[in-house]
Amino acid sequence: MQDELTKAIATDLGINDLKPEEQQALISQFGEVALKAATIAIVEKMPEAKREEFTQLAEAGDALAVQTFLDAEVPGHEAIAKAAVAEEVKRFKAFQAP
Repeated sequence: MQDELTKAIATDLGINDLKPEEQQALISQFGEVALKAATIAIVEKMPEAKREEFTQLAEAGDALAVQTFLDAEVPGHEAIAKAAVAEEVKRFKAFQAP
């Protein structure tokens, strides 16, 4: 399952011709960038008065509390995150283009 997922991500990013260890390193780095982009996009849509509460929940590491908070405070947060990640994929591909 993990190998299939890695292959799919490598294909999406256009890096499937690299060595597996290079693919894994790029996917890991890309994942960090994509997560940050998604988080920033969501926080920008959040009421400013709620951002400190979100930060506290996120730092506590309680995924269920974060999900519940986002469901209440940022309608459509999943779509916002997906769009941010898609934009990062697009940027990554553009960066790699000759």
